[in-house]
Amino acid sequence: MSQRFDYFALSPEASSKLGELSVLLTKKTPFLAEMAHLITLRASQMNGCAFCVDIHVKEAKIHGERELRLHHVAVWRESTLFSPRERAALEWTEALTQLSPHGVSDALYASVREQFSEQELSDLTFLVVSINGWNRLSVAARAVPGSADKRIGLTEANLS
Repeated sequence: MSQRFDYFALSPEASSKLGELSVLLTKKTPFLAEMAHLITLRASQMNGCAFCVDIHVKEAKIHGERELRLHHVAVWRESTLFSPRERAALEWTEALTQLSPHGVSDALYASVREQFSEQELSDLTFLVVSINGWNRLSVAARAVPGSADKRIGLTEANLS
């Protein structure tokens, strides 16, 4: 399957701004810097975005994430490899990625707030919004996994 269109080339300013949002959140917020790969990988899995799954696995590997944890992201509810904060972030990610007809429940919000301050939850929410945007762009364009590795510095992951 070939890529339909190159949104980076066709809309460079918009692509750059969305990229800036993602970087801002992970640089500004220490807990997001640690968890971003898990969050973005889970949303990308749910959205069927092979291009983004590929990117986030490689980024996680470069940043020292354990491979077994990456394999367990898809089954995080059954896995014992994630902390309570990571589990809350993954649950929030799933709820926002696949919105229920009734929105996000008060029970889920209360549960997640036990793990995160309002500021952290706001930043986490923006990260989920950002990755869902990237997923939709990449799925619509049929972005090819691995095609941006050199441009965004993922060749050092040594995964091909």
